[in-house]
Amino acid sequence: MDRLRSAFNNMIKSEQYSRFTLQPAEDGERHVEVKLSDDATDDTTEVEGQAGGSPSFRPVPLRQDRRNICYLALGALLIFVTGYMVGFISHRKPRVEPPVNQEPEIETPPPASAPAPDPQLDWQDLTQLLTQKLTSEAFDKTLRDFDRPSRSAGSADDMHLANLIFDDFKKLEMDPWTDIHFAQLQMPNSTKPNRVLFESNVFEPTGYLAYSATGEVQGKLVYGNYGRQEDLDVLQKKSVELKGSVLLLRCGKITFAEMVDNAATKGAAAVLIYPDIQDYKYLADTALYGHVHLGSGDPYTPGFPSFNHTQFPPTQSSGLPKIPAQTITANMASTLLKSIDGPESDMSSGFKGGFTSVSYRLGGSKNITVEVNNVLVNRELHNVFGVIKGFADPDRYVVLGAQRDAWGKGYTRAAVGTSILMELAKTFHNMVENDGFRPRRSIVFASWCAGEFGNVGATEWLEAYMSSIDRSVFTYINLDGAVMGRGSFMASASPLLYSLIERTMKEVRNPVGAGTVYDMVGKSNWRANVLKPIKMDDPAYPFLASSGIPSISFHFISPNTECYPYYGTSLDNMDHLDYQTNHRTGEMTALAAQFAGQMALRLVHDHLLFLDVSRYSNVIIQAVSKVNKRINQLSKSGDLKGVSPNWLNRAGNAFRRAAQNINTFIDNTDCNDKEACRILNDRIMRVEHSLLSPYVSPIEAPFRHLLLGRGSHTLASIAETADMEQLHTQLALATWTLQGSANALTGDIWDIDNEI
Repeated sequence: MDRLRSAFNNMIKSEQYSRFTLQPAEDGERHVEVKLSDDATDDTTEVEGQAGGSPSFRPVPLRQDRRNICYLALGALLIFVTGYMVGFISHRKPRVEPPVNQEPEIETPPPASAPAPDPQLDWQDLTQLLTQKLTSEAFDKTLRDFDRPSRSAGSADDMHLANLIFDDFKKLEMDPWTDIHFAQLQMPNSTKPNRVLFESNVFEPTGYLAYSATGEVQGKLVYGNYGRQEDLDVLQKKSVELKGSVLLLRCGKITFAEMVDNAATKGAAAVLIYPDIQDYKYLADTALYGHVHLGSGDPYTPGFPSFNHTQFPPTQSSGLPKIPAQTITANMASTLLKSIDGPESDMSSGFKGGFTSVSYRLGGSKNITVEVNNVLVNRELHNVFGVIKGFADPDRYVVLGAQRDAWGKGYTRAAVGTSILMELAKTFHNMVENDGFRPRRSIVFASWCAGEFGNVGATEWLEAYMSSIDRSVFTYINLDGAVMGRGSFMASASPLLYSLIERTMKEVRNPVGAGTVYDMVGKSNWRANVLKPIKMDDPAYPFLASSGIPSISFHFISPNTECYPYYGTSLDNMDHLDYQTNHRTGEMTALAAQFAGQMALRLVHDHLLFLDVSRYSNVIIQAVSKVNKRINQLSKSGDLKGVSPNWLNRAGNAFRRAAQNINTFIDNTDCNDKEACRILNDRIMRVEHSLLSPYVSPIEAPFRHLLLGRGSHTLASIAETADMEQLHTQLALATWTLQGSANALTGDIWDIDNEI
């Protein structure tokens, strides 16, 4: 230490410092100069001039000894280390010895930080919670609450129900909102009833068909069975004149709108429709209601929403019939069939109905008059919504919907579906609030209005937000008619949902025995037993065929039946559904809610959307092969020249390869990678919408789906058309629609399959 101290002093003495000089400068300023002389005995401080100048730093060159600097650094380091050790020892806590007979206190180290648990509940826990909460006892009460004597669209009763649902959503903190439309609905004329005049009989039926053409028409009465194309072909083979005739048809097999359209295509002047006792075993004087718009939504605002502020152009839907149509009772039809003449139908034709007192002759000689006086009324329609928002992708959502209006009581048509909707809303809310359920995606609950007039409320909503809905809604689950009976099950859906249907059937219990619904329907041949083509009057149809949203309708139903016989009548009440379910309506409704709930849970729970793209490959290949067969036949006969199906085949193969590639991506995707999952889900969501033809007008052909739509643009129509020019054009457009779908499925533009 002495050596270090000596070296420090020598270094100080050997250095000269100069600071802060105040000297006269050229500009007249004065400076102060402080000097430390290198002679220790002659330290002087010189101050020249007066204050008021700014200091200037002028260092004097230093003379350094490197060895002394090293000694200085080592000394400073030694002092620092010594001070640190002294401080550590002086501040260390003394060890406290435990008292006698007491265990020494052991300091437990903090637990190692574990990775944060996944907030998602296990799938088995979710389904168990859902089953426990959706009970038949809960539905017994909810069904009673929504069982109303009247629920006509846009009426005071309908508005009361809408407000009740809105308030329930608000209590559940589901941020409810209302979508309001002003639609044209056709109603019976209260002062001038519709009439049917035949011989001395004058009938004034209570039931009616909305959107029928109005006026009075007279023509020859002709019986045409169900009014299908093949039925009318039988009449023409029998030389029965259809042009200018009034066709008497029994309901079933196809929709009312398709019956009227087929009749008009053959030149008929009017259509009468009745329920034959062979198909509908109820009172023969039961009135029948329905609509004949060959489309969906308000037919006076085709392709765009019926908001009150919309400037409506003078246009109508191409699906509005040009001929009058009217329903009559079975008793009225029996009177007509007893007096009809003409050739008798063959047993093999299937024209024979259930009336034993008539021979079901085809007619064609006696006149009948049909008078339709329906009027258009403007009704305010309210669609009501609530939402449970997702925790990862709240801008992606599944929609569960049910109509709340009906002809008459509409117990099966509306009360059951609305009850399922509300109980599912309560259950999902409870699972989020109390059980830790965290859906990745949002669940939207929708109560539609004017469903009986052709899904008007739902279609107007789709038209209002068509630019964004297809990018957000990845599935629609229809709850209408979910319970029609007990003992069987059927579903109509997009092929993307086939795997989800199969999986859900394996997890929902069998209502009539051991096992699951999958066992009930016959698992070895479940597709043939369960899957039915989706019809135009299905509430899920506009979502699928117009908006390109994967959709499903499902029904628990009585064995050996495909429809509910009391739809569109005043007999759609609690007693008749109890009879169909063997007085287990509450139990069956709970089961239907569990089925819909499990599908929704699967779609919002999994990292990747449970939409199976590969299911579409087989559907497309089958449709393309029918077109190939048709083109080859026409080419061999010489009716078609210069047209080849090769490009359509290549587009179909491109879709198949794209579907295979996306399945490979799914297998190789890390489900914990949120960004990768979202990109892949977006590609899957584009599939259905990409199958909508961009080459057709929503006014002329609203159901634009290439495979499941209706119109000359569909592959089914191309495979049947006799117009060669139309075939040539539509084949080219269909090819590029299909190739565009394959491109959308591929994803990035640099990965697009260009083999076409």
